[in-house]
Amino acid sequence: MAIAEALVEHRHLHPGAHLIYEAAGKKTKSLSLSTVYATLGEFSRLGLIKAMEFDRMENRYEGNLEEHVNLVCKRCGKIEDYRIPSSIEPKDIARKAGFKVIDARVECYGFCRDCLMDKKDPSGELGKPGELK
Repeated sequence: MAIAEALVEHRHLHPGAHLIYEAAGKKTKSLSLSTVYATLGEFSRLGLIKAMEFDRMENRYEGNLEEHVNLVCKRCGKIEDYRIPSSIEPKDIARKAGFKVIDARVECYGFCRDCLMDKKDPSGELGKPGELK
């Protein structure tokens, strides 16, 4: 129960297993990290959450199963949901391309508002503070 509560409590952060482990561990002292991973895997298998796998950062989990785009900040790692105005219909893809869609995930990579407003950018990769291109 503590793992599910931690997922709900931190859903806006798209939490990773370590954050869930820390939060749930405050409520259940005997909890192990392997139990957290096993539970998250089972929740994902059952379709209760989506596992988000990444190459260069910890895998994350989300409970928002509605169609949306994930906005992933390349600087701080924050992930935000962005509702898309219209959805892509799997039936249309199957009919036009002969491809059966079983799952989909759309991501945009860039820099979040907080990182854009941060004046500390030694690499210059963000552009001018507050600048949106």
